[in-house]
Amino acid sequence: MMGDLVLEWFQQYEHLAIIISLGTNVIISIFGIIPSAFLTAANLAFFGFATGTLISFTGEVIGAGAAFYLYRKGLRGISREKLEKYPKLQRLLSATGREAFYLIVAFRLMPFVPSGFVTFFAAVGSIKPLTFLLANAIGKLPSVLLEAYSVHQVLNWTWEGKVVLLILSAALLIPLVKRWKENR
Repeated sequence: MMGDLVLEWFQQYEHLAIIISLGTNVIISIFGIIPSAFLTAANLAFFGFATGTLISFTGEVIGAGAAFYLYRKGLRGISREKLEKYPKLQRLLSATGREAFYLIVAFRLMPFVPSGFVTFFAAVGSIKPLTFLLANAIGKLPSVLLEAYSVHQVLNWTWEGKVVLLILSAALLIPLVKRWKENR
């Protein structure tokens, strides 16, 4: 899988492993829909828990900054025009200063809100880049720590890891079973 491939790259190019990790995180952030858990797993397996977590966090922050910059430069004008027909999004798009800061932190703390979604709306909105970067880093810290801890538990197959896998499996299976029952 992807984690194994990245881990193989780390081992093959050991002296570039940090750069490979950070670059991969930037690519993940730009695409905005690719989960980063496989990269966190590779970072933890190769660098150890503390260093791997730090590298994952750094990559998430750099990646979100790069995606924000690219989205703002390439999509801002086009997207704002198309989003004007959704009045509920206007408050999010027009948020600035402290309000924008707290919105970004809050969205980053929500585990099921995709990072790409938050970065996209921040980039096409009115938030200043520095405010976004700071709010993003503060909001990302707990989520990266939680992801790293969960991945670590799964990799080490502790009872906590088994519980994490059980919860993830249930979260994926319950909607599928509901959909299957509705279609019968």
